[in-house]
Amino acid sequence: MAFKISDECIMCGSCAGVCPVEAIAEGDGKYEINPDVCVSCGTCADQCPVSAISEE
Repeated sequence: MAFKISDECIMCGSCAGVCPVEAIAEGDGKYEINPDVCVSCGTCADQCPVSAISEE
């Protein structure tokens, strides 16, 4: 199951920098995770300073 970034995202980019498959990109007002690329490793969620990333 892929992870999702909520509206709590502060656009810091820390999640994109740690994603091993580059599934995270800057979106409109928040970062977005491509569910077709995400391998559900959870690295991004562990890195998020505001806990804006969770499993769908």
